[in-house]
Amino acid sequence: MTTTDGSGALEHDEEARVVQIYPRVSYDTAAYCPLQISVGDTVASVIHNAVVTLDLDPNQTYDLLEVRKSGGKERPLKAGDSPLERVLLWPTEAQKWHPQSKGYYFILQQQQQQVNNGGFRAEISTGECDDLCSLSTLTEENVLEVLRQRFYKHKIYTYANKILIAINPNKFLPVYYNPMYVKMYENQPLGKLSPHIFAIADVTFRAMLNRQANQCIVITGESGSGKTESSSYLIHCLTSLSQNMYSSGLERTILGSGPVLEAFGNAKTTKNNNSSRFGKFIQLNYLESGVIRGAVIEKYLLEKCRVVTRDKSERNFHVFYYLLMGASKEEQEELHLLKPQDYLYLKQEELLLDDEEKLGQEYRRLHQAMEMVGFLPSTKKHIFSILSALLHLGNVTFTQSEDPPGLEVGPPEVLSILSDLLKVEEESLVNTLIKRKMITASFTIALPYTLDEAVAMRDSMAKSLYGALFDWIILHINHATMNRRDMEESVSCLSIGVLDMFGFENLQSNSFEQLCINYANETLQCYINQNIFRLEQEEFAAEGIAWKNIEFSDNTDCVQLFDKKSIGLFDLLEKESSLTEATDKSLLDKIKKQHRDNPYFKPSPHTEPTFVIQHFAGRVKYHIKDFRKKNTEHMRPDVISLLRSSERSFIHHLVASSPEAQFRWGVLRAAVRILTVFKKLGRRREELSGFSDSCSTSTSLDFSFDHSDERPVDVFDFLAMGHDQTSQPVCSFDFVLESGSSQLYLCFIKQNLVDLRSLRHIIGLTGHDLTSKSIFHPHRKSNPSTVGCQFQASLTTLMDRIVKAEPFFIFCVCANAEKKELCFDDKLVLNQIRYTGLLQIVHIQKSGYSAKYTFEEFVEKFRILFPQGTAATPEHITALFERMDLDKKTYQIGKTKVFLKEKERQLLQDTLNKEVMRCIITLQRWFRTCLIRFHFLEKRDATMIIQVQHFCLCSLDCQCPCCIYDSVVALCSVSSCYSEKHMKGGFLHIKGGLTDLVKVRVRKRKKHKRRLAYARSGLMCNFAGSKEGEYWSFPLPPISPCVASLTSLASSADVRDLKSQVEVLDIGMFLPTRTLLFTLSKHTSHSNQTTNQNSAKSNRNPTIRISRATRALQWDSSLDQEVTDTKELRNLDEFLGNQVNELQTRKDLSPAEMIFLTATMQFRENIKGMYSVQKPQIRYKDLMKSFHNKVTTLAGSTEKGEVPMVVNLFQSVLDGFIRATKKQAASEPAKKRRKKDKSLDSPLDHLFSTYQVNIMQSCDLCGSYIWGMEKAYMCSACKLICHKKCLSKIITDCSTRSSAHFGVQVCVLTSKANPVPIVMETLLMHVELHGLYTEGIYRKSGSACRAKELHQVLQKDPETVCLDNYPIHTISGLIKRWLRELPDPLMTFSLYHDFLHAVELPEEEEKIKAVYQKIEELPPANFSTLERLIFHLVRVAKEEEHNKMSPSALAIVFAPCILRSPDSDDPLLCMKDVSRTTLCVEILITEQFRRYNEKMQNIQELEHAEAMAVNQLRLRRQATVRGRYKERAEQMLDLVSRLPELDQEESDNENLDFSSWLSTDSLDRLGSMDSEGQ
Repeated sequence: MTTTDGSGALEHDEEARVVQIYPRVSYDTAAYCPLQISVGDTVASVIHNAVVTLDLDPNQTYDLLEVRKSGGKERPLKAGDSPLERVLLWPTEAQKWHPQSKGYYFILQQQQQQVNNGGFRAEISTGECDDLCSLSTLTEENVLEVLRQRFYKHKIYTYANKILIAINPNKFLPVYYNPMYVKMYENQPLGKLSPHIFAIADVTFRAMLNRQANQCIVITGESGSGKTESSSYLIHCLTSLSQNMYSSGLERTILGSGPVLEAFGNAKTTKNNNSSRFGKFIQLNYLESGVIRGAVIEKYLLEKCRVVTRDKSERNFHVFYYLLMGASKEEQEELHLLKPQDYLYLKQEELLLDDEEKLGQEYRRLHQAMEMVGFLPSTKKHIFSILSALLHLGNVTFTQSEDPPGLEVGPPEVLSILSDLLKVEEESLVNTLIKRKMITASFTIALPYTLDEAVAMRDSMAKSLYGALFDWIILHINHATMNRRDMEESVSCLSIGVLDMFGFENLQSNSFEQLCINYANETLQCYINQNIFRLEQEEFAAEGIAWKNIEFSDNTDCVQLFDKKSIGLFDLLEKESSLTEATDKSLLDKIKKQHRDNPYFKPSPHTEPTFVIQHFAGRVKYHIKDFRKKNTEHMRPDVISLLRSSERSFIHHLVASSPEAQFRWGVLRAAVRILTVFKKLGRRREELSGFSDSCSTSTSLDFSFDHSDERPVDVFDFLAMGHDQTSQPVCSFDFVLESGSSQLYLCFIKQNLVDLRSLRHIIGLTGHDLTSKSIFHPHRKSNPSTVGCQFQASLTTLMDRIVKAEPFFIFCVCANAEKKELCFDDKLVLNQIRYTGLLQIVHIQKSGYSAKYTFEEFVEKFRILFPQGTAATPEHITALFERMDLDKKTYQIGKTKVFLKEKERQLLQDTLNKEVMRCIITLQRWFRTCLIRFHFLEKRDATMIIQVQHFCLCSLDCQCPCCIYDSVVALCSVSSCYSEKHMKGGFLHIKGGLTDLVKVRVRKRKKHKRRLAYARSGLMCNFAGSKEGEYWSFPLPPISPCVASLTSLASSADVRDLKSQVEVLDIGMFLPTRTLLFTLSKHTSHSNQTTNQNSAKSNRNPTIRISRATRALQWDSSLDQEVTDTKELRNLDEFLGNQVNELQTRKDLSPAEMIFLTATMQFRENIKGMYSVQKPQIRYKDLMKSFHNKVTTLAGSTEKGEVPMVVNLFQSVLDGFIRATKKQAASEPAKKRRKKDKSLDSPLDHLFSTYQVNIMQSCDLCGSYIWGMEKAYMCSACKLICHKKCLSKIITDCSTRSSAHFGVQVCVLTSKANPVPIVMETLLMHVELHGLYTEGIYRKSGSACRAKELHQVLQKDPETVCLDNYPIHTISGLIKRWLRELPDPLMTFSLYHDFLHAVELPEEEEKIKAVYQKIEELPPANFSTLERLIFHLVRVAKEEEHNKMSPSALAIVFAPCILRSPDSDDPLLCMKDVSRTTLCVEILITEQFRRYNEKMQNIQELEHAEAMAVNQLRLRRQATVRGRYKERAEQMLDLVSRLPELDQEESDNENLDFSSWLSTDSLDRLGSMDSEGQ
């Protein structure tokens, strides 16, 4: 060893030393490098050896730095310095072994990492460092610098791999927690976007779904670090992610519970304005599909002492100030409220309520939140009465009186108010406050309190009553968020827990509450160390990979100081609390004696009643005063007895020692009240009926425990939150009868009622931390559990639950101790970095391996990257890594697992995705090649067939036997069916019969259709209305106008079977076909002439008559016109009604006229069904096709020949209407069209809906705050949120609006202009026009290829698609697919069980009524779409005779589409509900079908009555006109006979003019009357 003298000369004890050099480079390497150095070694040689040993890049330049003392300055060494000389200057214990923890070591780093600012800084811009693991130089200073720079840039979140670090800015940052941020971070990998707490929530949610394992988010940090706000943001994001699956009232209840718990459990402290004074664990339960199932909230150790006392600068619980500042005048009078300074429990010297307006707003938000949770108005009134009573209880004073000796209680007005608020007798209240009652087996003793004891009794009563109220609120919330299936059946579900435990505290005066709080934090820190360090490194060691353990601060011994059996602090406290003679001093002596040698326990001087514990976050001094008292604190028997005597039954439930027993008494009390009411009503009825004598001896029932003058629903409103069909509820009917002041009340109870099973379930989950209650019992065997024992057991249960879940960690950091906004205290933050071990956490996260797979899991996951048949062996995995050229430092292969860095895992995943896409593209390429080849062969065959037929026709024209022979040879050669022998035989036969006709007999072949996929560039060819067009996709030559059809021509399929189908018999090939064509052409020409000749006659006769000479008209271009207004549909309906009115009056109708009349009347019903379409886009051609289908169906096979005449007549009628409509439109003056304004509710394509804010957010337009529980507007597509007043300020389009029409929420596809999604309306309308008469329209499925093609077209733009090109079954299949792909079905998940309960009602009318009540609760978009769908199904069911689709059959098909089970991952549950879901949909269809028929029948009756009235009125007017005309003519003739003789010529002309005028005038008047009557 070397030493130094005064001159500085070295004396050598040894020649060399082994030094540890810690590398600081930009990539991962070994933890340190041990090197042996001697006196002759220089810094340059040491750097060279270290670079070689650590396998660093030799091209880089490195420096060697010396560090002396922890956190000291790093001193760079020159190249010629001797490292050994520096080591010999270190302390003796650091020379042989110098880990970083001792503060003396060497650092090897790259030169470019240094900056000339007097210290060391990271080479990267630390302010832009999102992940601390990306720092090349990892020191406390660098971490602090990164956090500081990000903090001042308002980037309060920073990653350490998968761990989130959150610094509390003590200020709400605008536009940081709006819904668009939830959407932004959804399905994004961690680290892709800037750090955010929503990213942790999303990653946790996706990990739960992908791994099918429970998750837990642990939030840790000291008081004032923002844990409460962080938990609120997490719950908000997790519920929003679940709402993407489906939205229900459960999320609303969960979100509403947060403000309620904060109001009653949070308070303002010296370090935090919203400090949680209790710990809570919120567990969100999900189904395996991600649908939220329920929630459980567990609370731990409420700081009840805050109700009666606190530090000077702190406040009581928030709810007291909310009530006093926000209550209305009526509430103030009713609850006897005063000013805060008038209450002893709130009075403080420096109480400055400078935020009175804000407190009033919080009171109103609290009311809204309580309503969201399910509190009835009467319940809220009872709660606030209790709060007011607690405040007035603190104003009770005690004075010592001498005559008589004892205590006097006052003032009287306070006692009177207390008696009124608690509904207890004032005398009983006074006795409870000044006397202690003791009950034994033989007698009862009342002992007076001393003055101090009376004050302690008063405060104890206030604390215990507030604790009982808080327990009741937790119980109520848990029942509101409970899923009853958790009790009924074992359905596998997942969960995400959010742990928000009270922060570490070190106050000026720390008592028993701080001891419990800090014990919880020690336990939590131990759990974090175990998961981050111990378990991780133990796994590395077990797998045998190269790893150097990272040292960390282990606080296990400190935890054992608290909870070790028999000697732990809690066990010692428990023993002393059970001894009556023990004191706080004796407890302190035993603690000091037991733990005086414990390094974590520091005893104080004997004169001071304190002790010190060395926690992981620092030393804390605890005052032993009142430890025993606070540990044994519970609700005293006297208080319980007093409150049980209250006339308000709500208070009974607060003080009930057994909620189950109290529930049974409540059921009995309700039953007795009902019997009492019935008894009184029966007696009153008998008295009114004159039978009072018979019942005069009966008396009304009276029970001593029934003192309530309130409604039962108010008494049991906390129980009226759940309803179970499988068990007996509180009441089996929908209302409760009640007697009060001889009145009958009907109180409608909530849908869900509690029962004994649900109550037991809740108590089992949350009963571990209920307020202890002690009741009078002469033979009590055990005392209530102490607070410490109860808290210790609860914490143990909590940790057991957390251990079973996969953890995510959020470290909250307090920025400053003065609660200043955006102020960063370096010293305070650095202290938190040190005691949380953040530097070591970042180190292990940086050096460790985040991705771990077993060999089997790895090979299974990346199977495609391996050769076929690869086994799960390390050799094959290593070969894959080498083939991908991965750095060996980024992965390791253990004994059973593969360890990867996150970047390499992502690289593997990207490579896998690319390989999968390559394989898919290869398969698609080969499939398309085969498909194109197949189409080519089909086209070639068809071309050859056409060529042969054309050659045969040309040969027949010349009538030459040689040509005929050549044509036959050509036909046979194409088909390759005939040999030369057959050719010659046929030729000889033809030669012998030249004079006969040449005939070819084609043997009838079996029906066979080749289904070919449509080519994308192929043209459709319709084979004269046959179904060949459905299967052929290749283009054919244009058809000659003289050819009526191609059904007689051969197709490509005929070529293959030509050998067995064609036989050459005699001459005359194809002559009959040509003759037939000629005959048809002549007949058509004759028909045209006949029709033209009779056109004049038909025009003169307005009566519709169908003759055989009705010509076959081609649909003209006018039928391509669209109906774009419902008014035009109404005019068409009226026009057709006028046309058939006269036809209905005739009796001798021909079959064709009967078909026309029936089809037109049914067609009018279809038109009436289109009235509801706001913007119809229906072509007259589609209407014509629909009418054609009706006529074809009505005619059947017997009257098939009548179809063309009926259709042509209807077309002529439709043409007349179209021409009249055009003429009317042309005659009207052109109106100036105004530009259509955007809807105010949805400007610039946004889809706004009302949004209730649960956490404070900011308006995206004006930037001002939107407080919790306020209403705002949110776009459902882009998640833009703003005030209602800011809607007019929007100037940007909804850029994130998705163009998809399948698989999105219904509300996204609807608007005021289109209440039904466009794609749905288009498909339904097409089916109604073309498919109502198709058999099995919704039972049969269409072609998968055509369905996929149509789906792609509809997904892009449903308004431009031409559905005429697709088979009807393909379109009907797309309707079902659209409904199935909805994220939330039309009959939503939230109402699923309600619909099932509705169909289980006994009476049919009750079922219908209940189902329709639930239908009205659907969202507007779902309601309108479901209404349209059910109407469509009614129209389908109306044609059951033709399409064979009855209401029950339609319900079977559509029930799985529109009423799906939320538990879709469990097939057995879904199968159990099939019958009920089908019945529910069938009820809807059947009931709407009945209403539809009634409505149509009423319309027909009205129309018939109107037609009859008009007809009679017209006849009467005609008769009147004719009578007047005859009378006037007679008068004129009489007048003429009396006139003198005039000139003959002039007289004749005048008479002629007069006669013509008279006839014209009368005819015009008659016509006008007829039109008026019509």
